[in-house]
Amino acid sequence: MKVALAQLNYTIGDFEGNASKIIAEINRLKQEDVDLVVFSELSVCGYYPHDLLEKKEFIAKADDAVAEIAKHCHGIAALVGAPRINRHERGKTLFNAALFLADGEIKSSHNKTLLPTYDIFDEYRHFEPNREFSLVEYKGEKIAVTICEDLWDEQPTANEFGKDKLYSISPMEELAKLNPDFVVNLSASPFSYNQEGWRKNVLITKAKKYGLPILYCNQVGAQTELVFDGGSVYIDATGEIVKELKYFEEDCLVLDTTALGEKELQPKVDYIEKIHDALVLGILDYFKKMGFKQATLGLSGGIDSAVTVVLAVRALGAENVRVLLMPSKYSSDHSVNDARELAENLGIRYDVVNIQSAVDQFEAALAPLFEGCSPDVTEENIQARARGIYMMAISNKFGHILLNTTNKSECAVGYGTLYGDMNGGLAVLGDVYKLDVFKLSRFMNKDGEVIPENTIVKPPSAELRPDQKDTDSLPEYEDLDTMLFNYIELNKSPKEIAALGYDEAVVRRVIRMVNTNEYKRFQAAPILRVSSKAFGFGRKMPLVARY
Repeated sequence: MKVALAQLNYTIGDFEGNASKIIAEINRLKQEDVDLVVFSELSVCGYYPHDLLEKKEFIAKADDAVAEIAKHCHGIAALVGAPRINRHERGKTLFNAALFLADGEIKSSHNKTLLPTYDIFDEYRHFEPNREFSLVEYKGEKIAVTICEDLWDEQPTANEFGKDKLYSISPMEELAKLNPDFVVNLSASPFSYNQEGWRKNVLITKAKKYGLPILYCNQVGAQTELVFDGGSVYIDATGEIVKELKYFEEDCLVLDTTALGEKELQPKVDYIEKIHDALVLGILDYFKKMGFKQATLGLSGGIDSAVTVVLAVRALGAENVRVLLMPSKYSSDHSVNDARELAENLGIRYDVVNIQSAVDQFEAALAPLFEGCSPDVTEENIQARARGIYMMAISNKFGHILLNTTNKSECAVGYGTLYGDMNGGLAVLGDVYKLDVFKLSRFMNKDGEVIPENTIVKPPSAELRPDQKDTDSLPEYEDLDTMLFNYIELNKSPKEIAALGYDEAVVRRVIRMVNTNEYKRFQAAPILRVSSKAFGFGRKMPLVARY
């Protein structure tokens, strides 16, 4: 059978646009005599629509789009993902379905069995799990149709309790009893740099266990926080990856299941390059799908704003990025010069607004209220909030989206000012630890200096008081990032982290900072997710707790 994996970028709720994209691909592939084209999970409506699934109009539009797509399936069949109404008397209103379209109509529906409810996923909120198993029989082939998590029944539960099977049922065990010739998987599996190998291992393990080829079609593109990296694959019955599609861009693979030809794999690249590409795609799609074109941010001469502005330029183009340099009396000449040099290297518009007079006016107005009080973090935050006012003014006046530049290390310990440097419509680096921000800067400079060397090598500082350094109040980032990763991503206890060679009192202080700053993150901009555990809706913690 001649099968195509169509790895496309969808927009949530854009039924007309998504259907047009799917139909165009179907019509193109007809010319290549393709028998079956496979699209990704919930491709018709985009993944994941959340509580839009509770709106009747949303489901009706999905049904209409599927009907329109089916009209083009003559001489070619397609598998598309869409929500479908559960007609049974009991259960949730909807199924997460893979619909087999042929001869101008919906021939069969194959519903998702395993509905993830961990981390970023909350599918059982909307969908009923499948309990009936059947194959697609088409052109002499028997096809087992699965949807994303249906192949992940043997994954560990990602906690410290030792359980290695998350689900009580295995869809593949049920489908294998029906003797399929190969497996198709419609997927929407988001990118995370520290779990990228896990996904392939799951597919390889399933192919080996059941002795069946797997055709895996993943979504590509970003939906607010989530970045889908593509990387669709064909894995043969021995568990060997034979064909692999591109990462972070649309792609299509046509293969003959009886004559696969030469291996076609993507080049291996470092995880930092993948994070870079994920963030560029995340910015690009956030702006494009929101209907915005231009971005702004405050360029301080520090590493975080430098990396953010380079990512923004690579996503949106230099003509669509505008920055402000906002020095105060504590800003070093080096920082201002570094920011100017970077802006000129990138060819972007920059303006300089000295905030000191505004800060002085705030402090003068507050002086009677603060009489007898020593200067402290309050005065530092006034500077950050003054900058926030200027940045939001540019955003409002010119319709630019303000990009937040806070990294994950700072976000974790609350090293940021609410309504100041935490302002923004999108947090670009909120899931990137500080050490990886530095690695990103080196990657950006690999073909020549873009970010000034001084920005990279100078000690990190918020420059809100004389000679301030981040390490005045935080451990060295080499230690801090390791502690944070073990606590946030790996769920380790203070004692377990201290056993790695850290002072337990320091570990507990860091963890206390993480826990007590949950209220700040609750109010923060959406964060582009590039790890297995990002701040945001994938990490639900109480704002008020004693832990």
